[in-house]
Order: sequence, then C-alpha cells, then structure tokens
Amino acid sequence: MIVIVCLDTACGMMFAHRRLSRDCEVTRRIQTICKGKKLWMNSYSARLYGDLKETHVLVKEDFLSYAKKGEFCLVETTQLAFLEAEIEGIYIFWWNRAYPADLHFDLDLAKWKKSRRCEFPGSSHDLITEEYYIRNGEKNEKNMETIYHTNS
Repeated sequence: MIVIVCLDTACGMMFAHRRLSRDCEVTRRIQTICKGKKLWMNSYSARLYGDLKETHVLVKEDFLSYAKKGEFCLVETTQLAFLEAEIEGIYIFWWNRAYPADLHFDLDLAKWKKSRRCEFPGSSHDLITEEYYIRNGEKNEKNMETIYHTNS
C-alpha cells in the first residue's frame, strides 16, 4: 500500500477528533496522484475526499486491512506503525506550520528515503510541501528529482 497523509511541522495529524487543516490544492494533488487507481479511506475522510474524480474511492472503517500492493490509502485518523512492513511508499503533505495535535504520525522517517519533493502554494496556506518516501535501499523510478511549482 501507498499511504497519503497531511502533517504539521510536529507530525501532528488530528486535534480533538478533527483534521488539522484542509486545502483545495492538496485535494487536487491527491486526485492527480490517485487518478485511475484505488484509494482507500474511512468514512471520516470520505466526507471531504470521497468524491475525487477519476479515482476509485473505497470506504471502509478498517480500510487498511483491505488495501493491496500498489493501492493508495488516505490516512487521517489512524496510526501506522503496526503495519509499517506493508507500506511501499508514503506521500506527505506538510502544512509547514504547527497546530495543536493529539494524534501524531508514528512512523520513523529515518527508516525511509525521501524520493521526491515539491512545493506549491495552497488555497489556505502560502506554501505546502509534498514529499514522497520509499524504503531505504529501494530505487526511485524518477531519480531523486526535486520540483518546485509556482504560480506564474
């Protein structure tokens, strides 16, 4: 499975059972990443992301137990360390600011290799950073490219 998460600078995911933030540009990028593919999520995430165009959205409360190799999982309300061995890659959208949080991302990114990175202006944030991580020792098909997007 390939995980997609949105994090603040302290790896926070949620506060008081609510997502820390949301952004239309992040939603568009998730739609582009998952175009034509399966994207698993729970009903909480489906309220915001359930109608992505050209993406096969599948909603189950225990969605992580259904995701197969190469399928995407949008994770907002669940920690991941218990199934780290099943994760092939991790997309992280960084909000680039700290929010109060009581649920934090629990994977150690030191075990992973940053493969791709891009920055783009969001609709609710001046700058959002998108990173893709692969397991240490695996090769990236894109050869460590870094792309910076700007509105011109």
